[in-house]
Amino acid sequence: MMRRRGGVVRGVARTAAVAGTASAVSGRVHRRQQQKWSDQDQQAMYEQQAAYNQGAAAAQAAPAPAPAPAPATGAADTDDLIAQLEKLGALREQGILTDAEFDAQKAKLLAG
Repeated sequence: MMRRRGGVVRGVARTAAVAGTASAVSGRVHRRQQQKWSDQDQQAMYEQQAAYNQGAAAAQAAPAPAPAPAPATGAADTDDLIAQLEKLGALREQGILTDAEFDAQKAKLLAG
């Protein structure tokens, strides 16, 4: 029976070649994935920038909202305010509004 020489060395060399090839292929796949993800990130940034630019342009093009009309001063406003405060007081007395809710609504009315 004849024995082959270098069987172990040949096996190690073959394993090294296979491992080297697998490593090279793995590295190439990794680089491709990184490039693909980088391209997707850049595309997303461009889309976000375009959306931001459109929003900024729309905000500049839209006319400014008209200022709220100044409240008229006089006895009519005072009577209306007093009537609203009395209604709030009645709601508090009936238990519909808590003291905290009453105070909040009262502050709103008095602030204007």
